[in-house]
Amino acid sequence: MEVLIHNFLVSFPTWGLILLVAISLYTLSKGADILVDEAVSLSIHWGVPKMIIGATIVSLGTTLPEASVSVIAAFNGNPDLALGNAIGSIIADTGLILGLAALIGKLPVDRIIVERQGKIQVWSGLLLAIVCLPFFSKGSTGNISQVIGWLFIGLLIAYIYVSIKWSKSSSSNEIVSTPNTSDPTVESTSSESVLIEEKSPIILQILKLIAGIVIVICSSKILIPSVEITAIRVGIPQSIIAATLIAFGTSLPELVTAITAVRKGHGELAIGNIVGADILNVLFVVGGAAAVTKGGLQVPLNFYKLQIPTMVIILTTFRLFARGQNEEITKKEGFVLFSIYIIYIVLNYTWI
Repeated sequence: MEVLIHNFLVSFPTWGLILLVAISLYTLSKGADILVDEAVSLSIHWGVPKMIIGATIVSLGTTLPEASVSVIAAFNGNPDLALGNAIGSIIADTGLILGLAALIGKLPVDRIIVERQGKIQVWSGLLLAIVCLPFFSKGSTGNISQVIGWLFIGLLIAYIYVSIKWSKSSSSNEIVSTPNTSDPTVESTSSESVLIEEKSPIILQILKLIAGIVIVICSSKILIPSVEITAIRVGIPQSIIAATLIAFGTSLPELVTAITAVRKGHGELAIGNIVGADILNVLFVVGGAAAVTKGGLQVPLNFYKLQIPTMVIILTTFRLFARGQNEEITKKEGFVLFSIYIIYIVLNYTWI
């Protein structure tokens, strides 16, 4: 399907690609509205913290674009694209998305959940950085082998299992609160609408959630190749495209979902989504791509210079902010995360 879409879009003029980008962005926002509303409804029905819903169900859905792009790219012999997409998505998720979300509205931190999921988030990133080192391969550059890929898949299954256990232990402590409508950064949401969502059949809520995810992903499927084709036309290297433009495109589901969640007063859902997405980018995206590639994923030399160090820096910075005394990611902290991302983008294109 991706090949057909790509081949179809190649014939488009640049202005046509820009128009498709605009349409895709519109449908992305509508799909994100549905996704956030139904995720909150499920949180109410199941009595599970919104951050847990964000770190599991929502993040699994919104990470599918990264997984599909990376696995197909690796299968077709483009490991630069697969690994660059995963690492770039982690940087975009944590820097761009959480940074913007904190600047736009409030990002409350659930101490217990961030302590649990946050540790896995950081250790997943460090594990990826370690296995990328040449020490674990026979050549002069790093290589993520098929064995490591399957190991990551096994860790993914363990992560999902542990998350389910944590959600059960947290369900009795979840208190569902309505958004603060006095905050001008939060869209007003009446208690009537929350009650209506709570009384809706759970099957209908799940179907709507799936529909929201499908809309978001399908929109991304049009947007991603449009951006890629445009970048290739101006001569940008594939690994740089993967770590910046395509990573940004495949992170759009998380971006739109996070911004929508914050504007609706559900900042904890946004944090859960990003924390879960970062973990899945390592275990699901990199693991899946390496597992289907006989020769493994070769690590480009330029990744040791910028991509991998930036990933470690931004994950560590977010971890420090999440453990702060404010019980939220403040606007100043959001600005720091966003600034790291901007510097990363500038360095990518000045070091080509």
